[in-house]
Amino acid sequence: MSEDIKKGLMGVTVDETSISKVMPEINSLTYRGYAAQDLCANCKFEEVAYLILNGELPNKKQLKEFEKQEKKERTISKALVEAIKKIPKKAHPMDVARTAVSIMGLEDKETRDNSPKANMRKVMRIFAKTPVALAAFYRTRKGKKIILPKKKLSFSENFFHMCFGKVPNKDIVKAFDVSLILYAEHSFNVSTFTARTITSSLSDIHGAITGAIASLKGPLHGGANEEVMHMMNKIKKPENAFKWINKALDNKNVVMGFGHRVYKSGDSRVPTMREYFGKVAKIKKDKKFEKIYDIVERVMIERKNIHPNVDYPTGPTYHLMGFDTDFFTPIFVISRITGWSAHIIEQHAANKLIRPLASYNGNKYRKVNKLNKR
Repeated sequence: MSEDIKKGLMGVTVDETSISKVMPEINSLTYRGYAAQDLCANCKFEEVAYLILNGELPNKKQLKEFEKQEKKERTISKALVEAIKKIPKKAHPMDVARTAVSIMGLEDKETRDNSPKANMRKVMRIFAKTPVALAAFYRTRKGKKIILPKKKLSFSENFFHMCFGKVPNKDIVKAFDVSLILYAEHSFNVSTFTARTITSSLSDIHGAITGAIASLKGPLHGGANEEVMHMMNKIKKPENAFKWINKALDNKNVVMGFGHRVYKSGDSRVPTMREYFGKVAKIKKDKKFEKIYDIVERVMIERKNIHPNVDYPTGPTYHLMGFDTDFFTPIFVISRITGWSAHIIEQHAANKLIRPLASYNGNKYRKVNKLNKR
């Protein structure tokens, strides 16, 4: 392999962004200059969504208007509802998310308009309707009646309401809000780069987000939180954790929820999510997964010096909240729509077609023989 080839674009800077950055001087992921953990401590998700999309934190008036717009757009079409009802119950919810956004693109009268104002209007529709579509599938696949959104509820409260028919206590809602804030944006990750690549051809925002969802589904990206829960379910109980993780490492198995391309000494989002994982476990009076978590983390650091990423505490937190495991990544989607959308708008503002080169290592020139001579 040639030395100038950067597999996976490792270390390659392909563009500029003002949306987010992992700032080494404070060892933290930042959105528009604000540390993600500070936003978790001081803001609700809607404030952070506004920040990512508009560049600044909202004042009370701006937040009220933003929330009003989001709540106004929550209703999904009858056609989309009927399509969701016809989806096989065993379909992965990520495929449902991808399909739902595609259908929204078919229905949206502004699909072809890539102007900043039209894109922002479309963002609000995608942002508001995607959780509703996913919650509808959550209900229909269980044979339950679809629950309509409530405008009086916050973004997070409404998602619980639509999935379970009730809103949990404020500490559970806060933990969910925190997870959405931590998942909202992370610079040029795989799905975001996918969205920007699609956008660079001057495709529409629905198509770009559909592609991003497909990218996020993979276990090496967003699907890792689901794999973490599958791992914990295999371990079953804390007494098995030490033996299980050591055997996995001895066999050179991949342990999901650990390591990150950007962070070398630990994902800055983990301490905050770990704290709220503990709070949810305490509320639910279930410490089993916390104990498994701590044992596996300790062995991974001691043996491999590999630290957990944010998917590691998020998976069991969503499980304790009552969500099905295959819905963990779709929850990631409803958060990351904000980051993807901001990048799509940014790409449009200073667009250059993304078209990298490849080093050819195939056959040398060959002549084509006629069929009877092959």
